[in-house]
Amino acid sequence: MSMLFELPQIGTVVGGHTSVHDDYQGGVTSIIRLNPDYPLESLQGLEEFSHVQVVWKMHLANPADIELHARSPRGNAAWPATGTFVHRNHRRPDQVGISHPRLLHVDGRDVHVTDLDAVDGSPVLVLAPWFPQMGPQGPVHVPRWVEDMLPDYWNNADARP
Repeated sequence: MSMLFELPQIGTVVGGHTSVHDDYQGGVTSIIRLNPDYPLESLQGLEEFSHVQVVWKMHLANPADIELHARSPRGNAAWPATGTFVHRNHRRPDQVGISHPRLLHVDGRDVHVTDLDAVDGSPVLVLAPWFPQMGPQGPVHVPRWVEDMLPDYWNNADARP
């Protein structure tokens, strides 16, 4: 049986993307607004980092969207059917996103970022500085279909067709 965990919502995404899209996530500025129960000093020193790690809840997703079977990414039959834990979307059982936006500045409890692929109103569960030393070690490789699927992911949102 799966264990359930309860995580506090430490903040909320304000602004930025207003709807969910597969691509064209770049060039959008948003705010991670820390809840008022956290003192201002909890963000002290964060501005010295170029990037943060954000774990956020896909709050617009429906639990009925979860699919626990192999399927082709984005429904494209040209790409191989892969299991639930090979996908990075709202069809996963946790419906949680992990992002590494660029930190622009901190103003009070507002952490201004760009290139966060969460949408306005997303609950934030984790906010941490990005330490490259804790990132992947060794060469990183992905299957060809990932490269074929995501060439436009970080293109500027203003260029979205």
